[in-house]
Amino acid sequence: MTTTHDRPDGLDTPLAAVPAADLGTHEVTNQVPPRADGDLLGCDPALLEALEREAGAAAPSARAAVGELAVVVGTADHREHARLANAHEPELHTHDRTGHRIDEVGFHPSWHVLMRTSVEHGLAAAPWTAAPGTGAHVTRAAGFYLHSLVEQGHLCPISMTYAAVPALRHAPELAAAYEPGLTARCYEPGLAVPSGKPGLLAGMSMTEKQGGSDVRSGSTVATPQPDGSYRLTGHKWFTSAPMNDLFLTLARAPGGLTCLVLPRVLPDGTRNAIRLQRLKDKLGNRSNASSEIEYLGATGWRVGDEGRGVATIIEMVSMTRLDCVLGAAATARAAVTEAAHHIAHRSAFGRRLADQPLMREVVGELAAETEAATTLALRLAGAVDREETAFLRLALPVSKYLLCKRTSAIVAEALECLGGNGYVEESDLPRLYREAPLNSIWEGSGNVTALDGLRAITREPHAVEALLAEIDLAAGLDPRLDRAIGALRDELASPDERRARRLAELAALCLQGSLMTRHAPGTVAEAFLGTRLAGDGPLRTAGTRPGTGVDDVLQRATPRT
Repeated sequence: MTTTHDRPDGLDTPLAAVPAADLGTHEVTNQVPPRADGDLLGCDPALLEALEREAGAAAPSARAAVGELAVVVGTADHREHARLANAHEPELHTHDRTGHRIDEVGFHPSWHVLMRTSVEHGLAAAPWTAAPGTGAHVTRAAGFYLHSLVEQGHLCPISMTYAAVPALRHAPELAAAYEPGLTARCYEPGLAVPSGKPGLLAGMSMTEKQGGSDVRSGSTVATPQPDGSYRLTGHKWFTSAPMNDLFLTLARAPGGLTCLVLPRVLPDGTRNAIRLQRLKDKLGNRSNASSEIEYLGATGWRVGDEGRGVATIIEMVSMTRLDCVLGAAATARAAVTEAAHHIAHRSAFGRRLADQPLMREVVGELAAETEAATTLALRLAGAVDREETAFLRLALPVSKYLLCKRTSAIVAEALECLGGNGYVEESDLPRLYREAPLNSIWEGSGNVTALDGLRAITREPHAVEALLAEIDLAAGLDPRLDRAIGALRDELASPDERRARRLAELAALCLQGSLMTRHAPGTVAEAFLGTRLAGDGPLRTAGTRPGTGVDDVLQRATPRT
């Protein structure tokens, strides 16, 4: 029998009272059922089509690998792990109970489930060990996208680990020491000597409070030691995933700004002098720990030549930018999937929402845009596999610019489709909404990426040629695309810093338009071209260009239940 004493609210009712199953007021109807398990691949044909196209001869094995991951991450249990990892945020522990400095971060068990799943399925650095022609980077990109549909925060350390390998290869001895652990499909949290761990994770520590994106303004000092190592002193303003095993960082050596690698635990088993000052209280990405750190004579080893720090890390930046594009495309798609599922089951004013013309136009248009984003993201991953360096030099920054910018708008529209139900945390849309701006900021905000594209245009003509060659594969197939290509060529003929954003947007839209014209089903391509490349003005809010044949694309976006 329950008792009534010690009730914090002072009410004289049993603490263990069972809620009534029959409310006595109304029958609960017109509520949307939970999404079925394992539907992530089934409701994303654009991902499957791009995966098979970009993987080429390796498509069967690529599809099998991604399918295995889809079975795991497409369950209600895994979605619950995503929720829990964000509801129970990381905690910083600077000291142990006896007062010793430890600088560790504690995580909810669900975080480790997410991390283990990604590492064991090869989403970290595993592709760097694959043989050419195996589609390893495309397979990994599809898996990264797929897991991003469920939870984005844990993929930050996964992305940095992936990106660290090409940078570390500027120092063959260091690559030989760390690469086996970074590329292993083994997740082992906790601090230990890297050589004794079967699996490693890498991070980046570049930004300082006085510089932000201007990493050349960094003031951290690296002093050479007789044994070939360096001692670092300084402060870093943003260091994500500070629990990782090693970090690539920038500091000023005698020869100029230099890239160095710092392990959290030194070869002799002592902890490196890396102090975690605090964790950032962020808008979103809350499952992931981002920190301010201090180097107090921390030990590091040089990666690349002194004075060549930015050039050394540029490959790392390119790979993390690719993941920004993948993450943005997936975040947008996840929101649209929720909207499509909702309108398929919810009724208003006597009709299903999915049967109401304006709602169909809005969600169908958003779905077409996410298909274009997915197609472009996988095309970029295919370029990594095929080592299309010139194409990536320009295509990657302009794609990051547009896709990451559009994600916030797409998620906001999708949330609105759910009405008030989309504004409550149980719908997951608020988490996606908070997550949406991140990829637009990380690895270069809008102005930074647009200006980077402008630099490629003015300094690297082969990058422009490669971009136009790809776009021109669809020349003459659609007059709307041809008009956009003409406008892009006009911008390329007289690049201007004030118009860098317009140039980046046009370049990315033309890339998407070309890919959709060549590869998407006709009605899907029409839905994209008719809403994004129509000739009657700039990009507008969703649903303002009706009559674009959204029925097929809406069906492709609706999860099967």
